[in-house]
Amino acid sequence: MEIEKTNRMNTLFEFYATLLTDKQMNYIELYYADDYSLAEIAEEFDVSRQAVYDNIKRTEKVLEGYEEKLHLFSNYVVRNQLLESLTEKYSTDEYLVSKLREIQQIDEEEF
Repeated sequence: MEIEKTNRMNTLFEFYATLLTDKQMNYIELYYADDYSLAEIAEEFDVSRQAVYDNIKRTEKVLEGYEEKLHLFSNYVVRNQLLESLTEKYSTDEYLVSKLREIQQIDEEEF
């Protein structure tokens, strides 16, 4: 498994998990976050390895589809880059820096 894909799926999962079914959430979390094999997940849920594989592939497409439509992750990245650049540029303005940090904390609490 590619590390970039794993990181992306874990991040998309953080943003969109509540939009998934329980089965989708369980399979994706076990596979990507907990590093279970397809066989281990299949055994856990008493289904075939192929059923787990198919579900994970469909769920990956669902997560990418949500991101394509809602842009929560990409907007989060851009927003953080903007906040960081403002913090650097106006580092001497204590009031502005404190407000920028508050915005960052709000984002971190949500996700």
